[in-house]
Amino acid sequence: MPPDDLGPLERVVLEQVWKGAGDVTVREVSAGLPRPLAYTTVMTTLDRLYRKGLLSRRKDGRAFRYAARSTPEQFATGLLRRWLGRLAGGGPVRPLLASLVDAVSEHDAALLPELERLVRAKERAARGRKR
Repeated sequence: MPPDDLGPLERVVLEQVWKGAGDVTVREVSAGLPRPLAYTTVMTTLDRLYRKGLLSRRKDGRAFRYAARSTPEQFATGLLRRWLGRLAGGGPVRPLLASLVDAVSEHDAALLPELERLVRAKERAARGRKR
């Protein structure tokens, strides 16, 4: 399970890995960063992301090549699910759902019909499993 506690540098480095085509080296990640960082700083950050289970790596000569173990969407979905699970944690869920609808509405009201469509599809799927 990926961690929820990524630091700002870890987030920036992970985004660079996602932008890379396939697997990337420390130098390739460094080249895409918004500000220059020491090679060892980027290397340590990639190693930390690897140890947290967010990256895979393979040896390439004397260096490693890193690849993301999930897409940005998969990562965000997992993060949100864990966060919501902890937030709901057996307590009342209705305020959580109301807040979600409010947040979607404030972000882009045009997404509300999509949210409703997703809820209806889940309801149909649940009914299908009960039969």
